[in-house]
Amino acid sequence: MDILLILKALALGLVEAASEFLPISSTGHLIIVGDYLDFTGPRAEAFEIFIQLGAILAVVWIYRKRLRDMVLNVGQDANVQRLFVNLAIAFVPAATLGLLLHKQITHYLFNPVSVAGALVVGGIAILLIERYAGMVRVRAVEEMSWKDALVVGIAQSVSLFPGVSRSGATIMGGMLGGMSRFAATEFSFFLAIPTMFAATGYSLFKEWGNLTAADGPMFVVGFVAAFLGGLAVVRFLLAYVGQHSFAPFAYYRIVFGGLLLAYFHYHPWVGKGG
Repeated sequence: MDILLILKALALGLVEAASEFLPISSTGHLIIVGDYLDFTGPRAEAFEIFIQLGAILAVVWIYRKRLRDMVLNVGQDANVQRLFVNLAIAFVPAATLGLLLHKQITHYLFNPVSVAGALVVGGIAILLIERYAGMVRVRAVEEMSWKDALVVGIAQSVSLFPGVSRSGATIMGGMLGGMSRFAATEFSFFLAIPTMFAATGYSLFKEWGNLTAADGPMFVVGFVAAFLGGLAVVRFLLAYVGQHSFAPFAYYRIVFGGLLLAYFHYHPWVGKGG
């Protein structure tokens, strides 16, 4: 067993957990950290896709009782029916664009320089939305209309650009459309379940040929780290959003992205294979 590889898997699993649900971009951080750890290439791409399952299962676990009740009552509860319809509406824009533009996005945008720029721009956008978002109309996901869901879905499609952050785009899109910070965050979590399962399943199907049985320990370590870390991060964020704004995450994005842009200005990134 390659201990160094296991440690890299552990580090990347924790990075996935910390950045998947906070509005700081998991894809962006995985690209940057993976490059720093010299963990790149087809096997690394398959690994980074796989550990997303651990993170999303953390959401499923935390909401397991509510999800079970929703499934059992979908035939009788109009609020649950509306929520499922809204999730379907919000899912479509990013899923459609992702299928159409996956190759172009991966080829041209999956690099630290693009990520750094998106981190800075996204941070500025968060500050502006926090400051200028209008009056709250929707305080719970059950109150959403299909138009609210469509706004969130369009916002999620922006996160196809690596470094934007899926959670950040959906939460900010919801707030810009009149949702409370908590309602937007909770809907973002619910929307992550079909979105990430679909994206992960599609990507793993394409990358499966790059894996071998020897990769098992590395994948298990990364998966468990992403799951356990995800439990902590989701619970933290649910408690946080009731009392605080997302401004600290915005400042983090701007500072971190700015430092990366400065670094890559003097040390041009040429990409790595392997």
